[in-house]
Amino acid sequence: MNARQPVVSEAGTSIAVRPGEHAEIELKLLAQQGSLEKLREAPFIAQHARNRGAFRRLETVYYDTSERLLFQHGISLRVRRNGKHFIQTLKLPPDSGQPLARREWEAPVNHITPDLALLPADEVGDPVAMLTNDALLPVFATKVRRHARQLDLPDASVEVAFDEGTIEAGARQEVLSEIELELKSGNAGILFDLGTQLLDAAPLKVGARSKAERGYALAYDAIQPAAKAELPGIAAEHVVDDVVALLVRSCWHHLLKNHVVAEQGSDSEGVHQMRVALRRLRTACALFRRDIPSPAFLAVNSEARWLMQQLGPARDWDVFAETTIPRLVTAAPDIDLDGLRQAAERQRKSSYSALQTVLADPRCARFLLSLGQLVERRGWRNEIDGEALAVLSQPMPTLADKILARLHRKALKRGAHFRRLSADVQHDLRIDLKKLRYAAEFFLPLFATHAPAKRYVKRLARLQASLGRARDIASTRMLLDAMRQDDQPALHLAIGAVAGWQACDQIAVAKTLRRRWRRFKATPAFWDR
Repeated sequence: MNARQPVVSEAGTSIAVRPGEHAEIELKLLAQQGSLEKLREAPFIAQHARNRGAFRRLETVYYDTSERLLFQHGISLRVRRNGKHFIQTLKLPPDSGQPLARREWEAPVNHITPDLALLPADEVGDPVAMLTNDALLPVFATKVRRHARQLDLPDASVEVAFDEGTIEAGARQEVLSEIELELKSGNAGILFDLGTQLLDAAPLKVGARSKAERGYALAYDAIQPAAKAELPGIAAEHVVDDVVALLVRSCWHHLLKNHVVAEQGSDSEGVHQMRVALRRLRTACALFRRDIPSPAFLAVNSEARWLMQQLGPARDWDVFAETTIPRLVTAAPDIDLDGLRQAAERQRKSSYSALQTVLADPRCARFLLSLGQLVERRGWRNEIDGEALAVLSQPMPTLADKILARLHRKALKRGAHFRRLSADVQHDLRIDLKKLRYAAEFFLPLFATHAPAKRYVKRLARLQASLGRARDIASTRMLLDAMRQDDQPALHLAIGAVAGWQACDQIAVAKTLRRRWRRFKATPAFWDR
């Protein structure tokens, strides 16, 4: 079995491996069909390549059980033919918060079918450990022409593979045109440096799915679900520098996993979760930039804000179509809403079409690459003075207390005279409360007594939800104005019904808001040590 030493990067992207494992750290970029030839000849590739590289034809068959057990566990099992040789590879899903790193086991086999006896069952675990070779069936195959070159750079060694070919599942076929950058040694930040240089040479997108995931989607009609944020794993022993890395990596991973869902438009939750990831990212930058005034935080915040704005129209129409209209159907079943529903779907479809253009734009790819680079290079350390550098080496709990107290005071000040707040000020308060909530959730593991903290976060979440409902009412008015241009009497009648119903709803929301604001104000801070 193939065994390699783990690759170690400053930001901790590497994972511990046992003998027989290979910790693969890889960045995938998707290229337009026919553009790989130009990218292969990029000057910086030729400058650092050991030689001209080798062209190989690779045929790979992926296997699973009839019950799709491997697919359900995020595992891929393949046998690849390279000339007269066959290599079996089992890959586990990426570890939490480490989208580039995957554990895998490789072993030579005698033919194109796998041999599970060659895998360390105790290390791999179920469901693989309980399977037999007879249970496996071919699911799909890839046929690839690969040009691989080894790049020797000052602080790293990277294999770059240019893959052209197809994924085939029965009669179905999908074109492959992608670049894989695999770190052999050194800092993983080099992958993003190289990715950015390739992006300068031709349009590219960051690939969030492996060949196996794309093959399963083709074979099983599998729709990738939206993913919620995972806890960043902050602990009391972490210093501030570590926490910044954990938070930014968590937000980047969350954003990357939902990018393809939003682009495909298969699940409206993908757009929502991308916006959540961006809000969490902007919050993380805002939490630290007062004590660590790094230009990197300002740059990230600017691009995250731009992308949030691009996602906004699709999200607004999703909420209107999936929440507002169904609630009105329940409240007023006698009103004909077919025209309204059709008009909303047209607007929704148009907003998703515009969004797909944005997500395919090189600016979006550059932003995603910059986030990975920021984490691996710890770019927030650049261009700051000695005092800020000293903050980075401090234990996190003390700074967490300071940050939470500051955000809490700001929210209370913004919410003073709550009954008289305008809609715009309420919206600003909602943003302040979101920052406070994300910060409280980020730092929750730092506090030994969780009961008061959980009560605080729960009340904060309820207040934020009510403010969100109030904001949705305001947003709906703008959406209704966009649909008034259609000269259809039934549509205008439905628009009037929505406006009237929401006027009543606004009164109920206002009462709930005042009650939840009072409860939140009365909730003691949990961070006072």
